[in-house]
Amino acid sequence: MSNRIELSAGDETSSPETGGTVGAQPLVEFDRVWFGYDDRPVLEDVCLRIMPRQLICVIGPNGGGKTTLVRLLLGLLQPQRGQVRVLGGPAQAASRAIGYMPQHVRFDPLFPISALEVALMGRLGHGGWRNRLGWYSREDRRKARDALAAVGMSRQADEPFASLSGGQRQRVLIARALCCEPQLLVLDEPTANVDSMMESQLFAALRALNDRMAVVVVSHDLGFVSNLAERVICVNRRVVEHRSGPLNDEAVQAMYGSPMRMVDHCRAVSHEGCRHE
Repeated sequence: MSNRIELSAGDETSSPETGGTVGAQPLVEFDRVWFGYDDRPVLEDVCLRIMPRQLICVIGPNGGGKTTLVRLLLGLLQPQRGQVRVLGGPAQAASRAIGYMPQHVRFDPLFPISALEVALMGRLGHGGWRNRLGWYSREDRRKARDALAAVGMSRQADEPFASLSGGQRQRVLIARALCCEPQLLVLDEPTANVDSMMESQLFAALRALNDRMAVVVVSHDLGFVSNLAERVICVNRRVVEHRSGPLNDEAVQAMYGSPMRMVDHCRAVSHEGCRHE
């Protein structure tokens, strides 16, 4: 099975020679990338393209290399072999073009910070030395409020961050990532600790954001992933692509490399023989 995964926007003409889109340049390219820690290989011969306005989900087993892939994309790690290019250049030079929401965010619940102030953190480094010291301009505040509006959190802008629900906090953190006006949004486990209603709202927000930028979602939630993305990428040392849609036992085993038990929550169950007191 080939490891070269080339992702092109579904609403444009695909070029079989390049695997991309006619006239479009990839936002991100992994060109035969290898990486490992000490003597333990983590990623092997990864070839990957992310095109403008793609919505991609990354899944895989623990230790399969998902986090390493994201760190290479963000320029936090350097490949041992191969190249990672973002906007045609080194990943480190394009960090401001990427909005990133990490999986774990530590904060003191007693610290008096509002949702708006959390979103404003995404403007750090974008407005000179005053901005770096936390002296935000009127324009910074406008962009932060626009970002909160984009994820449906305008009404909670002045509420304490600690008072928000888990799903609301996730959306504020996405707004923080949006404040840098990225071309690519990378979200690590955005549905963690989120109930089904908040998950649906998050789903809608990501769909709307995808009209403006490429979105990469790292997730363990196979149901969320299969309904959201155009492409599902499984990282398990190597990279395997699965077309978006319902996942069956064979597809999951091919991606994860081991059998997994699938539970169908939508199957009707006969009540014949059941007694109802």
